[in-house]
This record gives sequence, C-alpha cells and structure tokens, in this order.
Amino acid sequence: MHTEQLANVRPGTLFLGWFISAAVVSLVVIAMIAVGLLSRDGTGGTLWGLLATAVGFAAGGWWVGWRAGTAPVLYAVGMGLVSLLAWLLVNLLPGAALGAESWSVGPAYVAGLILLQVVAAAIGGRIASREARAAAR
Repeated sequence: MHTEQLANVRPGTLFLGWFISAAVVSLVVIAMIAVGLLSRDGTGGTLWGLLATAVGFAAGGWWVGWRAGTAPVLYAVGMGLVSLLAWLLVNLLPGAALGAESWSVGPAYVAGLILLQVVAAAIGGRIASREARAAAR
C-alpha cells in the first residue's frame, strides 16, 4: 500500500510535529549548554547545533509518523517548509519593524539546515510509521 499522497497530510499534525521538533531541539541545546558542550553566546558549537537539530527533527518526525502512520516523507518535507516559513518571518518582521537584520547566516547554511531537518524528520517518520503498522497487526 502506497501512503505517500498529499491527501494523507493533515495540517494540524504537520504543525504540531514541527512544534515538537523545535521544542526538542531547544531542550537538547539547553542540555548541551548545561553540560558545557555549547557556550551561552552560541559560538563554537556548529557541529553540536547540527546534532541537536537532527535529534529534534528525528523526534518530531517520529511523533508524526506514529500519530499519522502515513506519508512520512511528505510530512518531513512539510516540516521543512514550515521551518523555511518561520525563518522568513523571523528575518522579515524584526527587520522591517526595527530596521535591523535579525540573523546573519547565509542562504547556503539555511538550505543545508532545512535539508538536514527534512532528512531527519523523514527517517524518524519512516521508522515510526513502520512501527505503528506493525503494532496495528
């Protein structure tokens, strides 16, 4: 049975999965700061930040895959698009209101980070959807 159809993607589940991913990323970053892997000012932790992002979006993808049971790759791509939308809003709104640039990362880094989010969410979602189908049998 092929479940990768746009009709199987529910927006509420998609946004909640992205929110869970962002929350887990934040929790992992706070834990890394607590144990000294990251500094409070955010310098010197690019590899650890990427690891936190991968873990968070794999967890969010896993939740979506377990909850929905279908279309884990489409949900992962949707979560990446939500991240892109959030990045755009964070950069546009404060910049327009304050006349300043909010984040100073390049577009190549942002594209790579969103790709990492999509891949991690797809892997987590695929694992969970297989587990959910096996549990339903």
